[in-house]
Amino acid sequence: MERDNERDPHSGAESDQDAAWRAIVENFGERADLGPDDLHDRIEQSEPAATSTTWSIQDADPLGLLPSSAPPPVDDDERFVPPEPPPVPRPPFDRGLAWAGVFGAPTLLIVLLIGRIHVPTWVAYGGIAWFVGGFGYLVAQMSREPRDPWDDGSRL
Repeated sequence: MERDNERDPHSGAESDQDAAWRAIVENFGERADLGPDDLHDRIEQSEPAATSTTWSIQDADPLGLLPSSAPPPVDDDERFVPPEPPPVPRPPFDRGLAWAGVFGAPTLLIVLLIGRIHVPTWVAYGGIAWFVGGFGYLVAQMSREPRDPWDDGSRL
């Protein structure tokens, strides 16, 4: 049974679609020839830019070649709200004091040295002792066994 818009391929008659494809293939690489009437009709069909009060993508497209669908408006209720950040962990006092010695004492001594600030000798020796003592304390507090018995220390 034959449909109304289809033609019999064996009848020798060429369909409109085949003729359009044949014209495209024959003119491949050449510039499309739009006559002045075709261009004038397309410009008249598009909305003139002077009548619109706000700029739209259609104003930049007088030929009407771009799709006219605009993205849906975003509802403020559906916006992503990030969760509260987790609290910053605080080390116990003894470990905090040791970490302050490991990082704070050398920083303080370098600032004093670069600034050529004269400090008593016992302050310099105290900073060195704070660094060495804090480092030694942190090493002594380290666990001797891995957290997981099967953990060899590698991470991916």
